[in-house]
Formats: sequence, structure tokens, C-alpha cells
Amino acid sequence: MRTDERALPDEALGHIRGSAFAAGEFVGQESFMTAGEIIALARRAGVGPGVSVLDVCCGAAGPGLSITRELGCTYLGVDANPASVAAARDRARAAGLAARFAVARIPPLPSGRFDVVLLLETMLAFRDKQRVLREVATALPVGGRFAFTVEEGAPLTDAERNRMPEADTVWPIPFAELLSAMEAVGLHIRWQADSSRSHAATVDALVEAYAAAASRAGTAVPGSLVELLASHRLWGDWLHQGRMRKLAFVVERIGSR
Repeated sequence: MRTDERALPDEALGHIRGSAFAAGEFVGQESFMTAGEIIALARRAGVGPGVSVLDVCCGAAGPGLSITRELGCTYLGVDANPASVAAARDRARAAGLAARFAVARIPPLPSGRFDVVLLLETMLAFRDKQRVLREVATALPVGGRFAFTVEEGAPLTDAERNRMPEADTVWPIPFAELLSAMEAVGLHIRWQADSSRSHAATVDALVEAYAAAASRAGTAVPGSLVELLASHRLWGDWLHQGRMRKLAFVVERIGSR
């Protein structure tokens, strides 16, 4: 098998990813969460009509637009990638949704206050999680909610970093350190859940879908697909072995920090 350095087109990648999810569970997300998990987490955070929502690192906003459509809210999605934001705007326009978007590198967060801040499946990419949490707390009024997912575990070893593609975006955090960081900025846990088992099953399905696509590619497998296979196989091993846990939280700002 020869690797082709060209990236897999977004449309083709979306089709491959979608094939790994059950019917109705794929809304364009680039993560291990199902559509049902996304909506359920937003509901727990109190998203609904009249609620202002900031979706941090929204990407092409598949999850954010699903939340807006299903629950109703005043939505602002921010992402550092201009192409992703352009795609999100096109999706919102096509769906007739009054969602707003901005290109912004996070942190800092946009100015203003929001009832709910979302950070779905991207806390992993931030090495300085204390700064992210401090920014979120500043963006919330007392009683405001932060709904997020996080990869819990010890920092990667050098050997693990050498095996993981784009390891500079892989920064898990030990549970005790996460709790201490939230407490330091006045964020109190309202709800939490361990999604490790369900996400491991999703990873397994994605690995199968990516492997099938690589097989169909024959002698020229896109380099991006090779990296996806490598990273997802590692995540599958880590989740099944307990090396990492996938946790979901809804936390509330309880007062002055």
C-alpha cells in the first residue's frame, strides 16, 4: 500500500465518518459523540429558547446547528479556521437557522456574557486548561453553565507522543487536576458522566470505516486517512484499556472567583 500525501476531501471524509454512526446519529460532528449525546448534554445545560449560547471551537458547526434546530437558542459559534466558519455559515443559511459565527483564536473568548458555553470534544487540544476555564468563567454570569467533554488521564509519555499523529493537540488531564482547576475559577459540577464505553464503541466503528476506505483506495491511500487510522486505533486501545476516560460535564459558575 502506497501513501498519497494529498488530504482526503472533506465531503468524502464526512461520508466515511457518517457510515460509522447509527441512523440519525451523525450531524457532521468530527468527534466520538453521537447526535443523541450532543443534544442530551445541551439539554442538561439548560439550552432552550431565549438562552444565549457560545460554542467554542465550533468547526463546521454540525453539533451547534443541530442544537439550535432541536432546542432553539441564540447561538454564536467561534473557530480559528476560516474555512470551517465559512462552511458553518453556509450550513446555517441552507437550514434557515439564525446562527452567528466568528473567526477567532481561542483563548481569549469573545467579549460579553453567555448563559451557556459549549466546548465539545476539543478541551484535549488546549495544553493550558486553567486559562480556558478562567476565560469561560469570565464569560458566564453567576448561574451560567459550561457544558464540555474532556479526556481524563495522565499526560502522554514520550513514546505515546511519538505514536500519535498531531500529538501537539493531545493534552489529557488527571481528574484531580481538573477538579482543582474548576474550583479555582468558581465552577461547580452540576452533572457529570463517564462516556468511555460508548465512545470506545464509536471509535471501533470509525476504525472499521476508515480501514474499509483505505482498502478501497488500493495503491494510493491519502495521508490524512492513514493518520486517522493510526490515531483512532490508539484512542481505541486507550479507552478499552482504561488509559484514558472520556468524561462529560455540566458545571455552573457559583460566584466570584
